Amino acid sequence: MSTIIEIEDLTKIYTPRRRGVRPIVAVDHVSFDVQAGQTFGFLGPNGAGKTTTIRMCTGIIRPTSGRIVVAGSGMVADPIRVKERIGVVSDATSLYNEMSAWENLRFFAGLYGIPPKKWTMQAERLLRLFGLYDRRHSRIATFSTGMKKYLAIAVALVHEPQVLFLDEPTTGLDVQSARQLREMIRELNGHGVTVFLTTHYIEEADYLCHQIAIINEGKIVASGTPAELKEMAQGDQIIEIIFDHEADSVAHALSEQGVINRVVVTGNRLRLQVGDPSAAFTLLFNTIDRGRFRALSVNTVKPSLEDAFVLVTGLHSDVMKNGK
Repeated sequence: MSTIIEIEDLTKIYTPRRRGVRPIVAVDHVSFDVQAGQTFGFLGPNGAGKTTTIRMCTGIIRPTSGRIVVAGSGMVADPIRVKERIGVVSDATSLYNEMSAWENLRFFAGLYGIPPKKWTMQAERLLRLFGLYDRRHSRIATFSTGMKKYLAIAVALVHEPQVLFLDEPTTGLDVQSARQLREMIRELNGHGVTVFLTTHYIEEADYLCHQIAIINEGKIVASGTPAELKEMAQGDQIIEIIFDHEADSVAHALSEQGVINRVVVTGNRLRLQVGDPSAAFTLLFNTIDRGRFRALSVNTVKPSLEDAFVLVTGLHSDVMKNGK
Protein backbone atom coordinates (compact mmCIF):
# COMPACT_ATOMS: atom_id res chain seq x y z
CA MET A 1 0.00 0.00 0.00
CA SER A 2 1.42 3.39 -1.00
CA THR A 3 1.57 6.62 0.98
CA ILE A 4 -0.49 9.41 -0.61
CA ILE A 5 -0.13 12.16 2.04
CA GLU A 6 3.11 12.87 3.91
CA ILE A 7 3.11 15.44 6.69
CA GLU A 8 6.47 16.15 8.30
CA ASP A 9 7.21 18.61 11.14
CA LEU A 10 4.24 20.76 10.14
CA THR A 11 4.14 23.93 12.23
CA LYS A 12 1.97 27.03 12.29
CA ILE A 13 2.82 29.96 14.54
CA TYR A 14 0.68 33.08 14.67
CA THR A 15 2.65 36.19 15.66
CA PRO A 16 0.42 38.92 17.15
CA ARG A 17 0.97 42.43 15.87
CA ARG A 18 0.82 43.90 19.35
CA ARG A 19 4.10 44.11 21.20
CA GLY A 20 4.51 42.06 24.32
CA VAL A 21 2.02 39.39 23.22
CA ARG A 22 3.51 35.95 22.88
CA PRO A 23 3.29 34.07 19.57
CA ILE A 24 0.59 31.40 19.41
CA VAL A 25 1.73 27.93 18.36
CA ALA A 26 -1.40 26.48 16.77
CA VAL A 27 0.29 23.41 15.27
CA ASP A 28 3.55 22.17 16.73
CA HIS A 29 5.80 19.92 14.58
CA VAL A 30 3.04 17.55 13.51
CA SER A 31 3.99 14.48 11.44
CA PHE A 32 1.86 11.65 10.01
CA ASP A 33 1.26 9.65 6.82
CA VAL A 34 -1.96 8.71 5.05
CA GLN A 35 -2.19 5.53 3.00
CA ALA A 36 -3.86 5.54 -0.42
CA GLY A 37 -7.40 4.15 -0.61
CA GLN A 38 -8.05 4.37 3.12
CA THR A 39 -10.06 6.65 5.40
CA PHE A 40 -7.80 8.57 7.76
CA GLY A 41 -9.37 10.09 10.87
CA PHE A 42 -8.02 13.30 12.36
CA LEU A 43 -9.49 13.81 15.83
CA GLY A 44 -9.03 16.28 18.65
CA PRO A 45 -10.86 18.57 21.08
CA ASN A 46 -11.99 22.02 20.00
CA GLY A 47 -9.01 24.34 19.65
CA ALA A 48 -6.54 21.45 19.37
CA GLY A 49 -5.22 22.44 15.92
CA LYS A 50 -7.40 20.29 13.63
CA THR A 51 -8.78 23.10 11.52
CA THR A 52 -5.42 24.84 11.18
CA THR A 53 -3.80 21.59 10.06
CA ILE A 54 -6.49 20.95 7.45
CA ARG A 55 -6.27 24.52 6.16
CA MET A 56 -2.54 24.02 5.63
CA CYS A 57 -3.03 20.62 4.00
CA THR A 58 -5.58 22.05 1.57
CA GLY A 59 -3.58 25.17 0.74
CA ILE A 60 -5.79 27.75 2.40
CA ILE A 61 -2.97 28.99 4.64
CA ARG A 62 0.79 28.55 4.45
CA PRO A 63 2.67 26.71 7.19
CA THR A 64 5.35 28.45 9.20
CA SER A 65 7.55 25.44 8.56
CA GLY A 66 7.30 21.77 7.68
CA ARG A 67 6.48 19.65 4.68
CA ILE A 68 3.17 18.71 3.03
CA VAL A 69 3.29 16.26 0.14
CA VAL A 70 0.13 15.01 -1.60
CA ALA A 71 0.37 12.41 -4.36
CA GLY A 72 4.04 13.24 -4.85
CA SER A 73 3.68 17.05 -5.07
CA GLY A 74 4.55 19.59 -2.38
CA MET A 75 1.80 21.95 -1.27
CA VAL A 76 4.20 24.85 -0.70
CA ALA A 77 6.25 24.32 -3.87
CA ASP A 78 3.42 23.38 -6.23
CA PRO A 79 0.00 24.25 -4.70
CA ILE A 80 -1.88 24.27 -8.03
CA ARG A 81 -0.91 20.68 -8.81
CA VAL A 82 -1.86 19.54 -5.32
CA LYS A 83 -5.25 21.29 -5.47
CA GLU A 84 -5.97 19.49 -8.74
CA ARG A 85 -5.57 16.22 -6.85
CA ILE A 86 -7.75 16.98 -3.82
CA GLY A 87 -11.42 17.71 -3.13
CA VAL A 88 -12.60 19.56 -0.03
CA VAL A 89 -16.00 19.51 1.70
CA SER A 90 -16.57 21.70 4.75
CA ASP A 91 -19.16 24.09 6.17
CA ALA A 92 -17.62 26.73 3.93
CA THR A 93 -18.32 24.68 0.77
CA SER A 94 -20.38 26.87 -1.56
CA LEU A 95 -23.28 25.64 -3.67
CA TYR A 96 -25.45 27.93 -5.77
CA ASN A 97 -28.99 27.59 -4.44
CA GLU A 98 -30.69 29.10 -7.47
CA MET A 99 -28.96 26.66 -9.81
CA SER A 100 -29.87 23.00 -10.24
CA ALA A 101 -27.68 20.10 -9.15
CA TRP A 102 -26.68 19.54 -12.78
CA GLU A 103 -25.82 23.22 -13.26
CA ASN A 104 -23.69 23.24 -10.10
CA LEU A 105 -21.70 20.26 -11.31
CA ARG A 106 -21.29 21.82 -14.76
CA PHE A 107 -20.09 25.10 -13.25
CA PHE A 108 -17.48 23.53 -10.98
CA ALA A 109 -16.34 21.13 -13.70
CA GLY A 110 -15.76 24.18 -15.89
CA LEU A 111 -13.49 25.71 -13.24
CA TYR A 112 -11.26 22.66 -13.59
CA GLY A 113 -11.35 22.82 -17.37
CA ILE A 114 -12.95 19.39 -17.73
CA PRO A 115 -14.17 18.71 -21.31
CA PRO A 116 -17.99 18.58 -21.69
CA LYS A 117 -18.16 14.91 -22.65
CA LYS A 118 -16.04 13.87 -19.68
CA TRP A 119 -17.78 15.97 -17.04
CA THR A 120 -21.20 14.90 -18.32
CA MET A 121 -20.32 11.24 -17.78
CA GLN A 122 -18.77 12.01 -14.39
CA ALA A 123 -21.74 14.11 -13.26
CA GLU A 124 -24.22 11.40 -14.19
CA ARG A 125 -22.18 8.77 -12.36
CA LEU A 126 -21.90 10.89 -9.20
CA LEU A 127 -25.56 11.88 -9.16
CA ARG A 128 -26.56 8.22 -9.43
CA LEU A 129 -24.03 7.27 -6.73
CA PHE A 130 -25.51 9.77 -4.28
CA GLY A 131 -29.14 9.14 -5.22
CA LEU A 132 -29.67 12.59 -6.74
CA TYR A 133 -30.07 11.73 -10.42
CA ASP A 134 -33.87 12.06 -10.43
CA ARG A 135 -33.50 15.53 -8.88
CA ARG A 136 -30.66 16.68 -11.14
CA HIS A 137 -32.71 19.51 -12.66
CA SER A 138 -34.16 20.73 -9.33
CA ARG A 139 -32.92 23.93 -7.72
CA ILE A 140 -30.61 23.39 -4.74
CA ALA A 141 -32.86 25.64 -2.65
CA THR A 142 -35.43 22.81 -2.64
CA PHE A 143 -32.94 20.21 -1.33
CA SER A 144 -32.80 18.89 2.22
CA THR A 145 -29.66 19.33 4.33
CA GLY A 146 -28.63 15.76 3.58
CA MET A 147 -29.13 16.18 -0.17
CA LYS A 148 -27.05 19.36 -0.15
CA LYS A 149 -24.28 17.50 1.67
CA TYR A 150 -24.35 14.71 -0.93
CA LEU A 151 -24.17 17.26 -3.74
CA ALA A 152 -21.28 19.09 -2.05
CA ILE A 153 -19.35 15.81 -2.01
CA ALA A 154 -20.28 15.14 -5.64
CA VAL A 155 -19.00 18.62 -6.59
CA ALA A 156 -15.74 17.93 -4.71
CA LEU A 157 -15.35 14.68 -6.70
CA VAL A 158 -16.26 16.00 -10.15
CA HIS A 159 -12.60 16.44 -11.16
CA GLU A 160 -11.77 12.91 -9.92
CA PRO A 161 -9.40 13.85 -7.06
CA GLN A 162 -7.21 11.25 -5.40
CA VAL A 163 -7.90 12.61 -1.91
CA LEU A 164 -11.18 13.90 -0.45
CA PHE A 165 -11.05 16.07 2.70
CA LEU A 166 -14.30 15.79 4.68
CA ASP A 167 -14.63 18.18 7.62
CA GLU A 168 -17.34 16.88 9.97
CA PRO A 169 -19.54 15.65 7.11
CA THR A 170 -22.42 14.27 9.21
CA THR A 171 -22.85 17.33 11.45
CA GLY A 172 -26.43 18.60 11.15
CA LEU A 173 -27.75 15.46 9.45
CA ASP A 174 -30.55 13.31 10.80
CA VAL A 175 -29.79 9.76 11.87
CA GLN A 176 -30.80 8.11 8.59
CA SER A 177 -28.93 10.62 6.40
CA ALA A 178 -25.81 10.32 8.54
CA ARG A 179 -25.90 6.54 8.29
CA GLN A 180 -26.32 6.67 4.52
CA LEU A 181 -23.44 9.12 4.18
CA ARG A 182 -21.14 6.88 6.21
CA GLU A 183 -21.90 4.00 3.86
CA MET A 184 -21.15 6.25 0.88
CA ILE A 185 -17.79 7.18 2.40
CA ARG A 186 -16.91 3.50 2.65
CA GLU A 187 -17.98 3.06 -0.94
CA LEU A 188 -15.63 5.86 -2.00
CA ASN A 189 -12.72 3.86 -0.56
CA GLY A 190 -13.84 1.01 -2.79
CA HIS A 191 -13.50 3.34 -5.77
CA GLY A 192 -9.92 4.13 -4.76
CA VAL A 193 -10.58 7.55 -3.18
CA THR A 194 -8.56 8.37 -0.06
CA VAL A 195 -10.66 10.15 2.57
CA PHE A 196 -9.22 12.53 5.17
CA LEU A 197 -11.96 12.78 7.81
CA THR A 198 -12.50 15.03 10.81
CA THR A 199 -15.43 14.32 13.08
CA HIS A 200 -16.62 14.96 16.63
CA TYR A 201 -18.47 11.65 16.60
CA ILE A 202 -15.99 9.14 18.04
CA GLU A 203 -18.09 6.10 17.12
CA GLU A 204 -18.18 7.36 13.53
CA ALA A 205 -14.39 7.48 13.40
CA ASP A 206 -14.22 3.98 14.87
CA TYR A 207 -16.57 2.70 12.16
CA LEU A 208 -15.01 4.45 9.16
CA CYS A 209 -11.30 4.91 9.76
CA HIS A 210 -8.42 2.60 8.95
CA GLN A 211 -5.93 4.87 10.72
CA ILE A 212 -6.45 7.70 13.22
CA ALA A 213 -4.28 10.51 14.56
CA ILE A 214 -5.34 12.46 17.65
CA ILE A 215 -4.13 16.04 18.07
CA ASN A 216 -4.20 17.98 21.33
CA GLU A 217 -2.72 21.41 22.05
CA GLY A 218 -1.15 21.44 18.61
CA LYS A 219 0.69 18.12 18.92
CA ILE A 220 -0.07 14.56 17.84
CA VAL A 221 -0.61 12.67 21.09
CA ALA A 222 -1.56 9.27 19.63
CA SER A 223 -1.91 7.51 16.29
CA GLY A 224 -2.68 4.05 14.99
CA THR A 225 -5.58 1.85 14.00
CA PRO A 226 -8.77 2.07 16.10
CA ALA A 227 -7.85 -1.29 17.66
CA GLU A 228 -4.36 -0.10 18.55
CA LEU A 229 -5.70 3.05 20.17
CA LYS A 230 -8.21 1.07 22.22
CA GLU A 231 -5.34 -1.04 23.53
CA MET A 232 -3.93 2.10 25.14
CA ALA A 233 -6.91 2.22 27.50
CA GLN A 234 -6.78 -1.46 28.47
CA GLY A 235 -5.07 -0.89 31.82
CA ASP A 236 -8.21 0.28 33.61
CA GLN A 237 -11.68 -1.22 33.96
CA ILE A 238 -14.59 0.51 32.24
CA ILE A 239 -17.97 0.67 33.99
CA GLU A 240 -20.94 1.87 31.96
CA ILE A 241 -24.18 3.03 33.59
CA ILE A 242 -27.40 4.03 31.82
CA PHE A 243 -29.69 6.38 33.78
CA ASP A 244 -33.29 7.39 33.20
CA HIS A 245 -32.20 11.02 32.86
CA GLU A 246 -29.18 13.13 31.87
CA ALA A 247 -26.13 11.89 33.77
CA ASP A 248 -24.35 15.23 34.32
CA SER A 249 -25.25 15.53 38.01
CA VAL A 250 -24.09 11.97 38.73
CA ALA A 251 -20.86 12.59 36.82
CA HIS A 252 -20.16 15.72 38.84
CA ALA A 253 -20.61 13.85 42.13
CA LEU A 254 -18.33 10.98 41.04
CA SER A 255 -15.59 13.06 39.39
CA GLU A 256 -14.68 14.59 42.74
CA GLN A 257 -13.78 11.17 44.15
CA GLY A 258 -10.23 9.81 43.88
CA VAL A 259 -11.40 6.27 43.09
CA ILE A 260 -12.60 7.31 39.62
CA ASN A 261 -9.83 8.03 37.11
CA ARG A 262 -12.04 9.46 34.37
CA VAL A 263 -15.69 10.24 33.80
CA VAL A 264 -17.27 10.52 30.34
CA VAL A 265 -20.88 11.60 29.85
CA THR A 266 -22.96 11.05 26.73
CA GLY A 267 -26.55 12.06 27.43
CA ASN A 268 -27.90 9.55 29.95
CA ARG A 269 -24.88 7.25 29.54
CA LEU A 270 -21.99 7.41 32.02
CA ARG A 271 -18.64 5.69 31.49
CA LEU A 272 -16.21 5.39 34.39
CA GLN A 273 -12.55 4.46 33.96
CA VAL A 274 -11.36 2.91 37.21
CA GLY A 275 -8.29 1.15 38.55
CA ASP A 276 -10.05 -0.58 41.45
CA PRO A 277 -13.46 -1.91 40.32
CA SER A 278 -14.48 -3.08 43.78
CA ALA A 279 -13.98 0.34 45.37
CA ALA A 280 -15.54 2.02 42.37
CA PHE A 281 -18.71 -0.06 42.55
CA THR A 282 -19.06 0.71 46.27
CA LEU A 283 -18.69 4.45 45.59
CA LEU A 284 -21.03 4.28 42.60
CA PHE A 285 -23.87 2.57 44.43
CA ASN A 286 -23.48 4.85 47.48
CA THR A 287 -23.64 7.90 45.19
CA ILE A 288 -26.72 6.55 43.40
CA ASP A 289 -28.42 5.84 46.74
CA ARG A 290 -27.62 9.23 48.30
CA GLY A 291 -28.67 11.17 45.22
CA ARG A 292 -31.72 8.99 44.62
CA PHE A 293 -30.64 8.51 41.02
CA ARG A 294 -32.26 5.77 38.99
CA ALA A 295 -29.87 3.53 37.07
CA LEU A 296 -31.43 1.44 34.32
CA SER A 297 -28.36 -0.76 33.79
CA VAL A 298 -24.79 -1.19 35.05
CA ASN A 299 -22.20 -3.13 33.04
CA THR A 300 -18.48 -3.60 32.69
CA VAL A 301 -17.34 -3.13 29.09
CA LYS A 302 -14.18 -3.19 27.02
CA PRO A 303 -12.43 0.16 26.48
CA SER A 304 -13.70 2.04 23.43
CA LEU A 305 -12.07 4.53 21.09
CA GLU A 306 -13.80 7.22 23.13
CA ASP A 307 -11.98 5.99 26.24
CA ALA A 308 -8.66 6.15 24.40
CA PHE A 309 -9.48 9.67 23.18
CA VAL A 310 -10.23 10.83 26.72
CA LEU A 311 -7.05 9.18 28.00
CA VAL A 312 -4.62 10.76 25.53
CA THR A 313 -6.22 14.22 25.51
CA GLY A 314 -6.35 14.42 29.30
CA LEU A 315 -10.04 15.23 29.42
CA HIS A 316 -11.53 14.04 32.70
CA SER A 317 -15.15 14.81 31.92
CA ASP A 318 -16.63 15.64 28.56
CA VAL A 319 -19.94 15.41 26.77
CA MET A 320 -19.40 13.52 23.51
CA LYS A 321 -22.64 13.44 21.56
CA ASN A 322 -22.41 10.26 19.54
CA GLY A 323 -26.11 10.30 18.79
CA LYS A 324 -25.76 9.48 15.08
